[in-house]
Amino acid sequence: MILRELKKVLRIGDEEEREPVVYGLLRKEWLDCFEEIQELLVKFVENAVQFEPDSSIVRVKYRMSVDGIAGVVDLHSVLDSMEVIGILDYGFAKVADQMIKHVIIPVVKKGSSISTMVDLKDVSKEMTEAILKILSTSNPTVDMDGEIIYSGIIQVINFVCKCICFENPSWTRCFGRLTWPRISELVISNFLSKAIPEDASKLASFQKIIKHTYEFETALKEKAFISASDSTDQKLSNFAENVELHFASRKKTEILAKARNLLLQCDFTIPQEYTRNGHPMKNSGTAVNYYKHVVDLLFLSERCLVSKAATQLMDLVHQTLKDICLSSPRVALEFYHAARDALILYDAVVPVKLERQLDAVNQVAVLIHNDCLYLSQEILGLAFEYRPDFPISIKEHAVFVDLAPRFQVMAEEILQKQIQLVISNLKEAIDGADGFQNTHQAQQFESAKFSIDQVVFILEKVHIIWEPLLLPSTYKKSLCMVLESVLSRITKEILLLDDMAAEETLQLQRLIHLMLESISSLMESLITVIQKERPEEYHTSLVDDLIPSLRKIRKVAELLDMPLKSITTAWESGELISIGFTMLEVKDFIKAIFTDSPLRKECLWRIENVC
Repeated sequence: MILRELKKVLRIGDEEEREPVVYGLLRKEWLDCFEEIQELLVKFVENAVQFEPDSSIVRVKYRMSVDGIAGVVDLHSVLDSMEVIGILDYGFAKVADQMIKHVIIPVVKKGSSISTMVDLKDVSKEMTEAILKILSTSNPTVDMDGEIIYSGIIQVINFVCKCICFENPSWTRCFGRLTWPRISELVISNFLSKAIPEDASKLASFQKIIKHTYEFETALKEKAFISASDSTDQKLSNFAENVELHFASRKKTEILAKARNLLLQCDFTIPQEYTRNGHPMKNSGTAVNYYKHVVDLLFLSERCLVSKAATQLMDLVHQTLKDICLSSPRVALEFYHAARDALILYDAVVPVKLERQLDAVNQVAVLIHNDCLYLSQEILGLAFEYRPDFPISIKEHAVFVDLAPRFQVMAEEILQKQIQLVISNLKEAIDGADGFQNTHQAQQFESAKFSIDQVVFILEKVHIIWEPLLLPSTYKKSLCMVLESVLSRITKEILLLDDMAAEETLQLQRLIHLMLESISSLMESLITVIQKERPEEYHTSLVDDLIPSLRKIRKVAELLDMPLKSITTAWESGELISIGFTMLEVKDFIKAIFTDSPLRKECLWRIENVC
């Protein structure tokens, strides 16, 4: 009976259960005991290694006692015990953290020097206490090659190895695993990264730093502080040996920062002198002589004004590409990407910065259009200018031509938006004329005249903004589009009138003459451009060919006081057809001006039956 109960408690013969209950009870008791032992040992270590920040001292006591524990315990035995139960890293964790905070950081950041002292008071000649003193210097020496920093860290690690780890390789390695990642990051951020040369010509002088870094890590390997076989522990050597890449990365960051700053700081203003003197192609280069931001367009044989940001950006790109020609392949590749990214920054920054200006008709928008045109042309020329001198490995990858369409499209979009904004403003002005109806009435005439004045004002404003800045060919094309739009609209409005009194026709004629006279200076600027483009072929008809509605509206002014028979003859001769009139327009025009009569019927019949 007793045996059966004992088997039942110990679960002997119970195949479904893998573990007797007693094992679980013992395990819980052992875990509770283990935690107590662990906390006690850690407390011993904390009492043994004491940090005194106020006096800049690390004190290691080798004999210690803890409240509630009889007798004296030595540090070596504590560490032995921690290693046996597998908690050495846990026991060292707080000491390692304090060592970084109170000793390594001052050595690395401030160049503090180290002093050590071992106190032998026991008759057995064993160490009873060791002290590490951090000595701050009022005039720290500039550490050019890392000797001071590396020497200071070596002294600290010597102290750790000898006075805390008792020169035990496994204990030293454990302490190293806890501290080396942070030590290496401190050295990189506070010394190595700052020692990276500012220009490629000083890369050779960095070799001394590479040598000292290699010697420093070798010394740590010999002490087992870092692994001799694990390359990931060679963080400092790897960083130093990759200095070319770090140098290129830093330079790339500087190039992009400079590009961004010049784009953000540029105000994109137009010099008043330039506006007064006009386009450089108009005045025999006067503008070119005084304003350096008038640039050549490589593939257009023309010049235009661009912003200071655009010229400075291209100067930066050209300098970067020159550096590529003198650099190693790794550095060259980073510079190549920096040059591309600097150009892309214009597309990313400027439209956002000047969004409000791009949504209105103004000189800033036209200047940005010129910038994009200039950048696209320069980009197309980069490969021709620099590619032959690039390192061989870069020649295979260096491409810029793909960026040119981005700026060409951007330039065209800005221009088209300006044209559409002008056309929209003109449409709004013409809408105020109410279809040019009843202009024989004083109030209606004044309203129509005000609309014409508004049209003229808008056109003059556009002339003032566009003519000094746009390329002559672009100015001609854009202005012709605007003039065609407004003149065709006014012509259409007049031809749609269904009943006109005799006095009304005279007032409409007067309005047309008034408008044409008011835009005469505008037309002269257009004629000047055409004459320079085609000096041998120029004829007044060229303007009419570019703006078909100009010839048509002039003819409408003539038709308004022309006899019925003359209008019919003009149609029969083909003159009106060549100008752009349709049969329906001519018939409706005759019906609107002339009252119904046998003559009108005859003329309408003749118009309908022209072969």
